[in-house]
Order: sequence, then C-alpha cells, then structure tokens
Amino acid sequence: MNNAKVRIATVSLAGCFGCHMSFLDMDERLVALLEHVELNRSPLTDIKHCGKCDIGLIEGGLCNEENVQVLREFRDNCKILIAVGACAINGGIPAMRNHFNLRECLEESYLDGAGVVNPQIPDDVELPLLLSKVHALHEVVHVDYYLPGCPPSADDFVKVLGDLLEGKVPALPKNKLHYD
Repeated sequence: MNNAKVRIATVSLAGCFGCHMSFLDMDERLVALLEHVELNRSPLTDIKHCGKCDIGLIEGGLCNEENVQVLREFRDNCKILIAVGACAINGGIPAMRNHFNLRECLEESYLDGAGVVNPQIPDDVELPLLLSKVHALHEVVHVDYYLPGCPPSADDFVKVLGDLLEGKVPALPKNKLHYD
C-alpha cells in the first residue's frame, strides 16, 4: 500500500462481538496502527455505512437480510475483505441453529422456552427478515482473506494488518489454521 493512510472499516454481524474485543486488545499497538490507518465504519467511529476503504474486517455470520445487505455494501466498498473469526468463516455458534427448522427455533425461543412470560413470536416490520439458515460470508460474496479463531488473538490482527500495510500477502503460521 502507498504512504497515505490506509482506510479500514469493521463491522459485527451475527456473532458475539468477541473479534472486535480482540482487535481492541492490541492495546498500545492500536495507537501505533492508527499512525498508518484511518478508521471508517467501526464501533469506534459510529459511522453507519461503509465508505470506500482499503480493508474491511467483518466478524459474524449471516442470519438475517440486514446482515446480507451490510456484507454486500462492504464488499462493494472495500478493496480487501477479511472474514474475521469462526462465525464469519463457517457460521460459528449461530450456525448451530442450522440443524433445526427456523420455525422450531422461533417457537422454542418465544413460545415454549423457559421463563417466557408473554408468548408471541415477534412480527414487526422493523425487524430484519431471518434467513432460514446462518451462512458464512464466502457463501454470498468473495472473501479475500480469512483470520481464523474464536476469537483471533490481538497478535493475529497485528500480523495480518502489518503484512497488508507492508504490501505483503497476509500469512499466519500453520498452527493458527485450525478449528477451535
């Protein structure tokens, strides 16, 4: 990449936000990184839509139509798209519902679940339409790189982003490439 600041955007879809927490665990290395990058959409900036960026980091899988729209916006606006963490790469924990019918999941959660006080399945036009299955990012758009882990470590973020800033293809040690 050139000497201008590299624009980075991040977002969390269907996941737990743990990958963003690991990103923040870079601690003082994050301050050093900010000398070379500018954050676009991220929880730190509260920008709601992704502008043109060099690198997009996305954690979480796709469980509703809004997740798919956000992912497509990122793909359209980011030169490099990185699937971050198990949920983005293979659906992670949210994809456990893929073994059940969506209607059964909704009934268990909202009608038959322990502690349900006012049994009704939400039906509001403001709620995004749930997908019948949770999907990994690569099932909908082209993903350039994968940062595995649940969550990936701060060191892994430093390595991948450092490689990209140096114009290298990101490479993690083979022992990092495994299922958690």
